[in-house]
Amino acid sequence: MQRNGAEPAPGRMDADAPIAAIVEFVRQRSSGGPLPSDARVCVHFHPDAPYLHGDVLDALLASGTYRSQYETGTSNGGLMTEAGRSRPVWERRMFGDAITGVDAERRPKYGALSLRDDPYGAAPRFGACFLRLERATLARTTFAVVDSVFEPDRFGTADRFEAIGRAPSRPTADPLDHYVEAHVHGVLRVADAEALVLDPSYRATDVEQRAAALGVPIEWHPGYELRPDRLALLPAEAVDYRGPRALELAREIAATGRLTPATLGPVRRDARLDAQEVKRVWHLLARYGRRSGGGTAAPS
Repeated sequence: MQRNGAEPAPGRMDADAPIAAIVEFVRQRSSGGPLPSDARVCVHFHPDAPYLHGDVLDALLASGTYRSQYETGTSNGGLMTEAGRSRPVWERRMFGDAITGVDAERRPKYGALSLRDDPYGAAPRFGACFLRLERATLARTTFAVVDSVFEPDRFGTADRFEAIGRAPSRPTADPLDHYVEAHVHGVLRVADAEALVLDPSYRATDVEQRAAALGVPIEWHPGYELRPDRLALLPAEAVDYRGPRALELAREIAATGRLTPATLGPVRRDARLDAQEVKRVWHLLARYGRRSGGGTAAPS
């Protein structure tokens, strides 16, 4: 895809041809008018999540790109890139033969569509922070009204999204599942973002300092936080939400003062802990720890 009217680099047009074919395939399965002018895609992540010898933010700084699990071998959702596993099957069903042979660099990057102007982003379950992409990226983005894991049958593109005019599907009672999935095709550069939105627990930390080096305007959402007194008052459903062990671990972390994305960061590096259990703690914080809006993730 071209930006700002620039001529494509040699070989770029051929490389991007499958992207145009994928978008057109989904477009032909869609109907209706265009997205609102203020629609944006958010790509969520945890900046201090471990990756190789550093963390995710280090990787963004080193490459200047946001990479898919096909390139990184990691995911905040389901890690399913191996041949015959679910994600390639889902993508073949959503994108048809056009996805066949697309190299790892241009495989879709998964985000979510922001339509409600929620300061916490469009799909917090996947990270406390997010890149809010500039409007130009919508031209190479496709959408599914629910997450791929639920085998969606309603799709859209930026110029054809009748499904948005209807009430979004809610595949589960979990409010963290209520989002419209977005697939950004092609290379996703940090420079394609109009803002990097951080949790305020990272203020005056090395995360803020390093993030400034990305060259993208930094914004702050209201923040996630659970203190011991708040954890003691969570509804009974919180015990079953991600299991008693996740709630116990959340209380252990908060016992030092508070549970925030920044205090959860070092916990991810503790080899004694199950990474999935730590992810469940984040889900508890994302659902019940909003510092605005009543502390519970609002449905899409």
